Amino acid sequence: MNLHDTRYRLRRTALAALAGSLLLAACATVPADPAPAVALPAHWSGTQEAAQASSPPDWWSFFGSTQLDALVARGLDQGLSVQIALARLEQARGMAQISGAARYPTVTAGLNASGGSSLSSPKQSLSITGTMDLDIWGLHAAKADSAGSVAQASELDVETARQLLAANIALNYLQLLALDERIDLSRRIASDAQQLLSLVEKQASLGAASALDVAQQRNTLQTFLAAMPQLVLQRDTLRGQLAVLVNATPQEFTVRAEPFLDIAVPQIQAIAPARAVAGRPEVLAAEARLKAARFDVAAARAAFLPSVSITAQAGALLNPTQALWSLAGALLQPLFNGGSLDGQLRVDRAHAEELLASYRQSILQVLQEAQGQLIAVQRLQETETLDKAAVESAQAALRLSRIRYDRGAYDLLAVIVNERTLYQAQDTLLQARLQRLQATVGLYRAFGGQSAQPAPAQISSK
Repeated sequence: MNLHDTRYRLRRTALAALAGSLLLAACATVPADPAPAVALPAHWSGTQEAAQASSPPDWWSFFGSTQLDALVARGLDQGLSVQIALARLEQARGMAQISGAARYPTVTAGLNASGGSSLSSPKQSLSITGTMDLDIWGLHAAKADSAGSVAQASELDVETARQLLAANIALNYLQLLALDERIDLSRRIASDAQQLLSLVEKQASLGAASALDVAQQRNTLQTFLAAMPQLVLQRDTLRGQLAVLVNATPQEFTVRAEPFLDIAVPQIQAIAPARAVAGRPEVLAAEARLKAARFDVAAARAAFLPSVSITAQAGALLNPTQALWSLAGALLQPLFNGGSLDGQLRVDRAHAEELLASYRQSILQVLQEAQGQLIAVQRLQETETLDKAAVESAQAALRLSRIRYDRGAYDLLAVIVNERTLYQAQDTLLQARLQRLQATVGLYRAFGGQSAQPAPAQISSK
């Protein structure tokens, strides 16, 4: 093969590659497709949505606790999870700025000096060089749009972090108050058991009660006392977790005592599923990342096309008044790259498919979460009503059994059984109230902080 044939084949290969690239140009410059719609239900199962809904940004205030309000405010202002999200947002904005810079020319200035051994004075020149890639196929624009969409997703991540932090603070605080109430309940029931044990011991010393009666009542007292250390451990652990959420050292963090049963239970009216999905920043962030991935696909397509760059240079000698300038252009077409461009396009397409599935999954998760919390709020309200009735029945049974025991018409074992039944019923009621409050927090979270204006809060008396 002679030199002429070699040049001919290279020229033909270059022209074929250029022609193929031009065929891809239309696809490369097509903007990213809109996010696909996901069919949303018109209503929640077994509920009725509000015709109009407000968006209370401080939903935690409806629980009627000024201390909770202060903790959430501190967490949103100083919480580390929010600070981390803000730092990531700044990084994403910086990357968007870097990507956007490629669409503009690069200008540099240079000062050159030359001299020699002759008697002539040294020459100095000032030059300015500008280089710009003509973004004919939208490569740089697609990369900039992708980075911009990622930055938008990071902004939504900040809102997600704020909503999640507020919910976690509320959940931890409510559980902390519930543990305090359960510990206080253990102490009260243990005090009652101690009084009964003293009575039984006195009766045993007079021959009116047996050693078995004393042993059984002592066991009951010890059972009540044994429950307290575990509850105290849970409370101390939870207090430390709450301290971390509000960016405080666990060793110095304290929470003022507040009656758990004084916490209000807001009545939330559901909003439509479409509004709930639209109010969740996680879903919007997933959509923004999907949009960024589609811009990445457009950029990967544009990389197959020839790049055109222009370089302009102007300069002048500092001593004489002679000006110099030049203008040059370059057209570069990828011919062989070992399949890297094809591989990158393949990666970006697969990434877009992954994020499409993630976007749809996030919508389904929001629907499932909201539906589950709606059902939980309703069912736990019913459970609490039944538990209250159980406590009232246990209190009546214990009162009557003690009266009969004092009169000698009832054995001690029945009193002991009724004591334990009452304690378990009261403790179960406290846990049911906590679960109902937690479900309410979860529902606010599921609605993205949106809900119909709640009805006047219900405050239960002890």
